[in-house]
Amino acid sequence: MYPLLIGVFVIGYAVIAMEHTLKVHKTAASLLMAVVLWTIFILGNDDPHQVNESLSRHLASIGEIVIFLLGAMTIVELVNTYRGFDVITSRIKTNNPRKLMWVVAWLTFFLSAVLDNLTTSLVMISLLKQLVPELKMRRWFATMVIVAANAGGAWSPIGDVTNTMLWIDEKISTGAIVTQAFVPSILALLVPLLLLTFLPLGIDWKKNSPESDDDWCVLPSAHKPDYPGSKLIFGLGVGALLFVPIFKTLTHLPPYVGILFGLSILWLVADWLHENGQLRGKPRPPQALRALARVDASSILFFLGILTAVGALESAGILGQLANALDKTLGSHPLIMLVIGGISAVVDNVPMVAAALGMYDGAGFAMDHPLWIFLAFCAGTGGSMLIIGSAAGVAVMGLEKIDFFWYAKRVSWMILLGYLAGAASYLLMFGYQW
Repeated sequence: MYPLLIGVFVIGYAVIAMEHTLKVHKTAASLLMAVVLWTIFILGNDDPHQVNESLSRHLASIGEIVIFLLGAMTIVELVNTYRGFDVITSRIKTNNPRKLMWVVAWLTFFLSAVLDNLTTSLVMISLLKQLVPELKMRRWFATMVIVAANAGGAWSPIGDVTNTMLWIDEKISTGAIVTQAFVPSILALLVPLLLLTFLPLGIDWKKNSPESDDDWCVLPSAHKPDYPGSKLIFGLGVGALLFVPIFKTLTHLPPYVGILFGLSILWLVADWLHENGQLRGKPRPPQALRALARVDASSILFFLGILTAVGALESAGILGQLANALDKTLGSHPLIMLVIGGISAVVDNVPMVAAALGMYDGAGFAMDHPLWIFLAFCAGTGGSMLIIGSAAGVAVMGLEKIDFFWYAKRVSWMILLGYLAGAASYLLMFGYQW
């Protein structure tokens, strides 16, 4: 049964990777792969009840992520409807594409640590659609959003799902992950950012010169009139996202409850703005229900299919066996963490971290041991090497229609160098404790 499960998974991922060549939508492929994997698993198992319980357990955790994603994307769409992101774009004073790339990258990096890498990616792509309207050139910016969002989330306990897992399981503390993973995370972003902006990669950075009639980098108009309610909706939208970790700390409820709370408040305020005449004489903007209709449902379903498929491999014990094989074959814990980070570019980092927790939990590695911090960094940033390796990458892939092979050919090698540079810096600073 195991070879069959692995074979189906490999074929499914190959179909997803060759979406444009095969003319098969990646969402359909991911959902079919998930169903086939679980069907094979239950037919080859002597205890169907146990398999169903395992599926229900996975869907409970996946459902939390999907609901959170749906709520966050709706908030972003609603803020965008009210032109709330003009609050940010109006303060960007350069239309020099190289400078803009750096501004976007570092804004994403720090915002991701406060929110999370997925939500930050959604916000920044919405902003980029206003700043860089030409899709072909915007893809380069979008790739840096993925890298910066994952790197920024790697040094925060709430910036990535895997970090939150380690934090809740008391493997890392806030102080340790911030102080120890910050420099490696900066290098994981800085190396590809430098390479992208200064190497001759075929990008026409001079295209946006003043004499060009084909500008693709648009400086927001300083005299653009304020849209009624834009600042209020922007403040509430960002506040709703920032409040999620606070809500979780205060109530001990999962993050998706906090995002639904923020969405409901934003929805009520949007209705209040209209009903109280704030938009009198203006075209009625789409309300939250219409913003919800504009959310990319195919990306959400794709995410659902991928995580459900990976859940089948985890329930079958394949990921656990892989982790144990790495332990026996490689031996070196730093090398194992590096490999786990590399694998997370193909397989979602959540089950990889879960497998690592199962391997080393109770094995003498106390809270804030370098193994846990290095695992958080590797799993968080390693997923950037392939566009399907992280939630941020999957979301941006759907929103910007970025081809898997375009990303792998043009930027994966730069991200790999940044990943190795960050890992080397961590081992130089803290490897002696291992």
